[in-house]
Amino acid sequence: MWFDEAVIYQIYPLGLCGAPAENDGVQEHRILRVLDWVEHIKALGADTVLFNPLFESDRHGYDTRDMTRVDCRLGTNEDFAKVCAALHEAGLRVMLDGVFNHVGRGFWAFQDVREKKWDSPYKDWFHVSFDGNTEYNDGFWYEGWEGHNELVKLNLHNPAVVDYLFRSIRGWVEQFDIDGLRLDVAYSLAPEFLKQLRSFTAGLKADFALMGETLHGDYNRWMNDEMCHSVTNYECYKGLYSSFNCMNMFEIGHSLARQFGPEQWTLYKGKHLLAFLDNHDVERIASILQNKEHLRPAYGLLFGMPGTPAVYYGSEWGIEGKKSDGDAALRPAIELPQENELTEWIAKLAVAHKASKALCYGSYRNVMLTNHQIIFERKFENERVLVAVNASGDTYTAHFDAQAGRAVDLITGADHDFGGGSQMPPYSVAYWRTE
Repeated sequence: MWFDEAVIYQIYPLGLCGAPAENDGVQEHRILRVLDWVEHIKALGADTVLFNPLFESDRHGYDTRDMTRVDCRLGTNEDFAKVCAALHEAGLRVMLDGVFNHVGRGFWAFQDVREKKWDSPYKDWFHVSFDGNTEYNDGFWYEGWEGHNELVKLNLHNPAVVDYLFRSIRGWVEQFDIDGLRLDVAYSLAPEFLKQLRSFTAGLKADFALMGETLHGDYNRWMNDEMCHSVTNYECYKGLYSSFNCMNMFEIGHSLARQFGPEQWTLYKGKHLLAFLDNHDVERIASILQNKEHLRPAYGLLFGMPGTPAVYYGSEWGIEGKKSDGDAALRPAIELPQENELTEWIAKLAVAHKASKALCYGSYRNVMLTNHQIIFERKFENERVLVAVNASGDTYTAHFDAQAGRAVDLITGADHDFGGGSQMPPYSVAYWRTE
């Protein structure tokens, strides 16, 4: 599937486009700002744009009011269709954030329940009890997502709810020609619903991709031949930044070996989890890394490890954002993209990643591990690449059995001779394709 070779660029549209935090009901064509980003995204080496929620909502997009209309703060369906057309024309695919576990209190069907109570034909769309109440004093109790009653949990066992969701998705394909979905809180979605969703979307497009948000546990519960094609790799997200901050490459090396290593018991061989350094829910990588010199090798590790790499808007030139300052700090308004040495570096990594079947599909094996360095092998058919990362500020000479005499660095194009040891400059990354 195309997703297995993709490089994802993630946008939180309500943030990037500078929409008001609360839905003020005023229509502004802010989503058209993305048109000024198309060439930047393409130059970065991404081939897919993932949009976080952009449909009509109360506040932040995950509290949906209507899944068929683009949020008025962003514009119209026609505006977004224009953006998607420009992205497709540039050779970029489009994924949307599918928020199917819950809706906002402003959702049209829930508003009907609030008005008509037990007489509402939509009362069974939710998990409602008229024997209780909530802090909103609606005169009935309902289940919210993880105790957040501003997020009203949908009853996905109700065929009418599933039909509404599927009709919405069909509309997104027909209007915007989308290529896949990120499934918000996929870990909360019933397995039966995920199976229905997989079957339905495959009928819309044979190569329609489903990537689920998961946090902990065995990702195979949600990622298999009947449910999601991919999930978010939060285990390695933590390992990526922590390995640099603690100067302990054993952490990420052990996580990757546990997930993808050659042993029979490893968990996700041959699967393509979404790999990331940050996103709209977590601290920016430039804020969480204690040493800014680690930005380059962190991205080098991201694009060299198994998985589909994702870059979050603004992080490609190193903007900061702390979770302690609230979600808004992680989702800033940015009028135009910027470019610097980090951006150029990521673009080179993306080109190298996409040009290598070994980096897209290859097996994983640790070759050398120290506290400050990691070298691992990616191998697919006749192609073999050694990914070498030096987290130290000092040059390191690695002595190991490369099982080859020479190589070419896929990032720089430079020849490499393994004889006499392999020199690794400070804060460096190499993708050595062996000969």
